[in-house]
Amino acid sequence: MVFVSLPIKIHPWSTGELEGSTKRKREGISRKQQKTAKEKGRSNMSNGNKTVDVLDGSKITDLVHNGEVFDKFVDHKFEELDQNHDGKLSVKELVPAIADIGAAMGLPAQGSSPDSDKIYSEYLFLTTWGYKVLMEFTRGKEEGKVRKSQFKTVLSDILLGMADGLKRDPVVILRIDGEDLQEFVSGSRFDAEAISIYSEIEEAKDVKECICKALDKLTVEHGMPPSSDQWVRSNVVEPALESIDNQGKDAIVSQTNFLLAFRKVLDNVVVRLREHPVIVAHSGNTFDGRGIKRILSNKSELDKTLDSAWKSLPKDHHGKLPREYLRVALDVIAPAISLPPYGAVDQMDEITGEVFKMVKAEEGSTLNQEEFNQLMLEIISSIMLQLEGNPVTVSSNAVVNEPLNSTLLSPPE
Repeated sequence: MVFVSLPIKIHPWSTGELEGSTKRKREGISRKQQKTAKEKGRSNMSNGNKTVDVLDGSKITDLVHNGEVFDKFVDHKFEELDQNHDGKLSVKELVPAIADIGAAMGLPAQGSSPDSDKIYSEYLFLTTWGYKVLMEFTRGKEEGKVRKSQFKTVLSDILLGMADGLKRDPVVILRIDGEDLQEFVSGSRFDAEAISIYSEIEEAKDVKECICKALDKLTVEHGMPPSSDQWVRSNVVEPALESIDNQGKDAIVSQTNFLLAFRKVLDNVVVRLREHPVIVAHSGNTFDGRGIKRILSNKSELDKTLDSAWKSLPKDHHGKLPREYLRVALDVIAPAISLPPYGAVDQMDEITGEVFKMVKAEEGSTLNQEEFNQLMLEIISSIMLQLEGNPVTVSSNAVVNEPLNSTLLSPPE
């Protein structure tokens, strides 16, 4: 399995359509637990002594579909955003309505860190689809502005798009309090994983630097918040590193010294996390070919998906498709087969490129619809085989400073 920490960037035409799973690789949040939480109609569930929230879009959907409550919400937000009180909103005035939504859901501020922006890119698509909706609505309007009735439609579209994306790929809010990390440090797998991490560190001038690099390789699956986060670095990592100040700078970077120092630092990290638990927004996706396999087993859905894609693509004057649009075609059907759009995940781009070369997708003349269907079937079948043998997993984690305490999505009393 290929595991990378890159985000899946939602393409404007595939917003909210990727299927996947938010999970813990070893011990933690399972697909069954998430399903159970949703079936009970709530977003809270327990993972041992850890408090876990799942942002699955249900509260957003409830808000939009409650006519009276949503009308009050729209009135309140419109008045709040209409700074010049002219009864219309410009794109500039509308932008905060989108940017604040993530904070209202308990996510870190957009732009606060690379990892927080991964969460937005992957699930909230605020800089792609959300802004695209705004521009479409203001295009052709007087002075590029929208009135309250139009604002309601804009906000409804954005919120329902977000809810749909979160329903398919929830963002999990984890409370990291040292419990899982303590279990990792005291467990039987610690030595083996620590040695593996040590072997991956190419250069380190001393033990302390080696430990810093090792901490960067630990993830929420180990019970470790992102060590690259400024708050975590200042309040958790640096105080824990003080425990090896005396020997860390001078000790030889041997495996034995590393293991002793690593365990000691992690013990101190556990103490810090117990005193200062960290809230982390966690998102993830695994591309293993199951989405393709599912649609291949349903001929009616497959035919409908390919027919819809064919109709959406540009043709020449003979009604045939230039082969240069085949990658676009794959992007169009990507939501239906649980794949990211081209350009979003490097590992997936490599697989797609190999498959296109193998089937000579971009060689030859233009395609009629039957030829298009046959070639697309060959392409997605080959991608499925590649992913079944070597799944690609992407994951993002971002520290949340003030989780789930915003009232933005709550209507006024």
